[in-house]
Amino acid sequence: MSDDEQAGGAADDAPERPEAGRSSDDDRKQDRSDRKQDRDGKRQDRDDRKQDRDDRKSKDDRSRDDEDKDDDKKSAEDEEAKKAEERERERERAAEQFKAYTRDPLADDQGEDGPTDLAAAARTRRATRQLFDVGRDLNRFDRSYINSAHIGDINLRLDGRRPGAGMRSGPVPEEELRRLRRVHVEPEGYVRLRNALRARRLLVLGAAPGTGRTSTALSLLDEVTRRSAEDTDTDRVLRVDPDGGVRQLAAELESSGGCGHVLELSLTRPGALPPDEMDLDELAAALARHDAFAVIVVTVGSAANPLLAGRYGMLCPPVPYQELLDTRLSERLERHAAAEPDGGARADDLLARARELADREEVKEAVGLNELRPAEAELLASLLAGHVMGDFPYEELLSGCRSLAASQAQEWFAGVDRALTAQPAQPAEADRRTERPGTATLFHPVAFRIALAVLGGATHSAVAAAAHLLTWELSVQCDPDNTPARSLFCDDPEADLALSRAEPTDGKVEVDGVEVPARLIWYRGSALPSAVLTELWDRHFPVRAPVVRWLRLLADDPRPQVWMRAAVAAGELCVRDFDHGYAEIVRPLAEAATPRRRIFAATVLDQAAEHGSHRRTVHKLVADWSRNGTKLLRWTAAMALGYGNAAEDTDDTLDALARIGVRDDGEQLAAASYNVVRLLALPDAAQVLERMAEWTHHKRERYQDLGLVTTVRLALTPVDEVLSDDPDSPLADHGDWPLPLALAATRPELVGPMADLMWTALNTARARDVAMDALERLLRSAVRKKGTEWTRPGLAALLPALATDEYDRRRLDWLLRRMMNDPENPVPEPQARDLWRLAVRPQERTRQERPRRARSRQEITRRETTREEERHG
Repeated sequence: MSDDEQAGGAADDAPERPEAGRSSDDDRKQDRSDRKQDRDGKRQDRDDRKQDRDDRKSKDDRSRDDEDKDDDKKSAEDEEAKKAEERERERERAAEQFKAYTRDPLADDQGEDGPTDLAAAARTRRATRQLFDVGRDLNRFDRSYINSAHIGDINLRLDGRRPGAGMRSGPVPEEELRRLRRVHVEPEGYVRLRNALRARRLLVLGAAPGTGRTSTALSLLDEVTRRSAEDTDTDRVLRVDPDGGVRQLAAELESSGGCGHVLELSLTRPGALPPDEMDLDELAAALARHDAFAVIVVTVGSAANPLLAGRYGMLCPPVPYQELLDTRLSERLERHAAAEPDGGARADDLLARARELADREEVKEAVGLNELRPAEAELLASLLAGHVMGDFPYEELLSGCRSLAASQAQEWFAGVDRALTAQPAQPAEADRRTERPGTATLFHPVAFRIALAVLGGATHSAVAAAAHLLTWELSVQCDPDNTPARSLFCDDPEADLALSRAEPTDGKVEVDGVEVPARLIWYRGSALPSAVLTELWDRHFPVRAPVVRWLRLLADDPRPQVWMRAAVAAGELCVRDFDHGYAEIVRPLAEAATPRRRIFAATVLDQAAEHGSHRRTVHKLVADWSRNGTKLLRWTAAMALGYGNAAEDTDDTLDALARIGVRDDGEQLAAASYNVVRLLALPDAAQVLERMAEWTHHKRERYQDLGLVTTVRLALTPVDEVLSDDPDSPLADHGDWPLPLALAATRPELVGPMADLMWTALNTARARDVAMDALERLLRSAVRKKGTEWTRPGLAALLPALATDEYDRRRLDWLLRRMMNDPENPVPEPQARDLWRLAVRPQERTRQERPRRARSRQEITRRETTREEERHG
């Protein structure tokens, strides 16, 4: 048995040690064997402990390795999660920024999500531009100043009559009375006026200047004072000097006897006060004692209201202008043909030709007045008669017709404040206050005419309020040492209409996108707005300063019917003197803090660009702003470019808008994209869509954003907001349609480019959400709330081009189901199914179109996916 076995056996079964019968050597051997066995045991113990330590260390190492591996794996997963979370946040930031780019330019003024007034402003601009002939300069004279003209043997004097000059004392010649009886046309209610004069002896006749009131007064006095033929040498009708007033007339009756007296009172002259009822009663009694008659002619207005409301007051109706014109024509043509053998037939032929000429549309447009006053009818009759008799050519006839409105404007403004400037200095302040006529009362009629020229077509209340603002500015400019004061309850709207040749009409006005009934006001003649502004700007330079201040106030008015009309009118004023208009209106407002003021400046520039004389100037100015201007000037330039007139052609316009949109990390991208969409309402829409496609495929991300934002904004923009001024535009009948659907319905050739752009936006991560919302809005516009058809024809044209493959159809199906399940505004299932049928065409038709669409989509998908991966991973 081996030592190991022995040892082992002894260890396992150790017997008891014997006490005797053994030698010392055996004992030593046994001791050595025991010591060796002990050493071996200790060594084995050490080995065992070492093995245990090694085992524990190995186990700990394996545990630590496993833990390290787990930690590394967990760290990698956390890092990947952080990267994914960062990518998601980046996508959200990009989508949110993209959404901000699609906001309206006026959103800062009117709230984050509230409706803006851009559509109402566009409609107002289209309506206002019809008041001005933008094809030529302001009142259709080629930048000329008209003072007088000779046409044949007709001398056209356009000098305005001085207000308050009246007629001086003296008899009216019998020859003038005979001619008056021959040509005078009785106004409506003439018999009532004559009966009142005969019964009371005194008549206060109120009307606006130039309406034939003096002729009517003379005709009335001629009838009531007419005597037998043998008394014709006696002066029957006398003009009375207005300086003496009613009391002097009563005192002079002793010497004049039973005559007729006509007195024109000017109640705006210094120190002029209307006669009271007692003075009129005294005059009427004196007239009765002397068998005389008197007609006092006054201008309607707040000062004359007490007179016209009394027992002697009556309004003088206007003379029927067509009958008046025929009478004047007959008189002249009969006189001309009298010397010829067949004078009667000749006169009839000439009269027929003259009437046909007067009804010609070009002549009516040149006259530009709806109703002619007696002096104007007289002049027009002379012009028509002179042309048909061969005295001057047709062009001179039109030129003379255009002078009528200019003559009226000069008469309105000539020497308005002469009563103020001609006053002597007052020694005492109290006397000065009592005798000095109120500047507000003096300037209100002219302020109303200016306000009506600027805001024609707005509500009566808006024009009246603007007139009061201008009255203040004019009063402060003319009399800076005194605070203007105007009575609060002395306005007379009817007098304002009569003094300004205005007429009210029932219409509608927009309030926050909702149409409401309103009382609108216009000039009674298309030529008067231009004539008033021309007269104001070209002949009265001191009035420019208060008018400019007033226009700036109107630029801050929140109502589109006010600020947009004021912008168009300011553009017409700039045409008359661009240097002054640019320095005082355009440049200050172009760098204003508020978007509305900057749009005002852009509209002024566009209006000036409509005139050939200023087009190149505006082009150069806007191009310079788009390249080198400040942030605000670039914004204004973008708004001007959106009208389509601020650059040489569409390519230059798009180049400038792209330059503005991509600069400074897209700071002006929203304004640039909005104005690109505005260009799509113009005939060059295909060119604009082609450029948008180039932007979406550009290597620079800012150009891509410009193309994508413009695409989404296109889907969100109604036609009314961008409709051009062309009355023959195919979009004119689709005002409340979304622009892409209106284009799809009216211009089928644009469906493919629009569908490609929309598809790209729907398949681009940062634009997907906004594009999907825009597509939902398009789908919801298929029918109106009451169930009638709305944009369904446009959707029928566009949807099939958007759903050409299975993925597009699945996306459309998902969107329709989301719309059906919308808790706030669910789409009925039949309507959703109808939209699906509009998008999915028969199989054979889809198969024909798929190859062409697929190739384009594959290319776009490759490009867009690569860019998205580069940006977001």
